[in-house]
Amino acid sequence: MNEGKQLREGLARFMLNYQFAIEEVMTKINILKTEFEHLHDYSPIEHVSSRLKSPESLLEKARRRDIPLTFESLSANVLDVAGVRIVCSFQSDAYWLAKMIGSQQDITVVAIKDYIANPKPNGYKSLHLIVRVPIFLSESIQNMHVELQIRTVAMDFWASLEHKIYYKYDHAIPASILAELKDAAAVASRLDTKMERIHEDVQGKIPRSTSS
Repeated sequence: MNEGKQLREGLARFMLNYQFAIEEVMTKINILKTEFEHLHDYSPIEHVSSRLKSPESLLEKARRRDIPLTFESLSANVLDVAGVRIVCSFQSDAYWLAKMIGSQQDITVVAIKDYIANPKPNGYKSLHLIVRVPIFLSESIQNMHVELQIRTVAMDFWASLEHKIYYKYDHAIPASILAELKDAAAVASRLDTKMERIHEDVQGKIPRSTSS
C-alpha cells in the first residue's frame, strides 16, 4: 500500500510539473498577444489553448512505444505530455511566431517538425515545435518539454474535424472519407494562400519569409 501511495504521489507531482510548464509557456504567448493587440497595428495570434495528457493516455503511449515506465524515461521519451496550440491568421505568421518564441532566452527549441511545408499524407498541416522551458519550484529548477502546435484558422478547422472523424471510426476511417479529407485539406491550403495574398495587398507590405 505504501508503494502504491508513493507511486500516485510521484505521478501527481510529475504531471503537475508539466502543468506548470504549460502555464509558463502560456504566459509568454499571452504577453506577446497582448503586446501586439495594444502596441502594434496587427496581431498574428488569433487564440491560444493548451492541453495536458491524462496519466492513462501517457501510460498507453509509453506501452505502445515500449518506453520503460519510469518518470525519467517518460520525461526523456514522451515529449508531448504538455501541449500548447497557437492559432494564427496566416501561414507566414506561424514561422514568425515560432521565431519570436524560440528567441526568448529561457526557451530552448529542441525539435521542429514542419508539416506546413511537408504535410502529412492525410493532408494535416501545422508547425510543431518541442521546446524546453524551466520551471522554478521551491527546492529545485526543472526543465520541462512542451509541444507547440502553430497553425492557421483554416488548418485548425480541418484538424478539428479530422480528429472527430478519427475517433468516430475508432482510427479506421473509410478510404472514401480519407480522400474527401485530403481534398478538403487542399481547399483549406488554397484558402490560406489566397487570404494571405489579399492581406498583403491590403496592408501594402512585403510578405514575411515563410521559411523556418
